Parts: sequence; C-alpha cells; structure tokens
Amino acid sequence: MARPRKQDQLAALADLSCEEELVHVDAVRAARATLPAVPALAALGDLFAALGDPTRLRIMAALAERELCVCDLAATVGHSESAVSHHLRLMRSIGLVRARRDGRLAYYALDDAHVTALYGQALAHIRHQISEDGS
Repeated sequence: MARPRKQDQLAALADLSCEEELVHVDAVRAARATLPAVPALAALGDLFAALGDPTRLRIMAALAERELCVCDLAATVGHSESAVSHHLRLMRSIGLVRARRDGRLAYYALDDAHVTALYGQALAHIRHQISEDGS
C-alpha cells in the first residue's frame, strides 16, 4: 500500500478539529495536573533522543540478552571498539547501561528491569505494528 500524501494527511486532520472553539477548562486543568515536571521531561527527551540512534538500539538489543564487554559488543554491532565506547559512555550517563569491572575488562548490561522492560515493550510494539501492516 502506498504511503498517503502529506496533503491527504493534512485534510484528514481537519476532520479531527473541534467544532466548537471552546476550551474545556476542567479537562485542561486535569491534563496539566498530570504533566511531569520540566526536569523530568528534559530527562525523558534525552532518553528518547538516545534511543533514536540505530547503533545504540543494536547495543541495547545485544545487552538485552546478556552482559558483554566492549570487544564483544563491537563485534556484535559491527563497529569499532572506540565507536561503541563512545555510545556506551552516553548510554551510561543517562542510565541506560551499567558497567561491571572484572580485572581490566568492563562488562556492560542494561541498567535495570525498567530499561529492559522499556526496550522489550518498544520492540513488541514495533513487531505488532509490522504484523498488522503485513496482514
């Protein structure tokens, strides 16, 4: 199926607008009360920005299965150890991965069950979308 044209998408959005130009104050207050604080939103934006890189997603996929050292991660994702280390440094700074030292080697793993669940849920969602589009 061909991708819809931008013009058609914008026309479809026109049908979703409010017929009444009226602000529902109670609904706005309730929605605003649930908004996270600005620092939390900034951190969330950083997290999703980091997850927007395919190499970092490949690193997450590998680490979702087991902890790995930089050498093994580099071989798995097909990038240099230096490039993988750079990605891991960013991923550590925002709490996606953690490191464990064993002598001179550092082994990396997803930081905790929340990160594992986040990755797993996102992947399940994409697989679900692909299966719906393919059927």
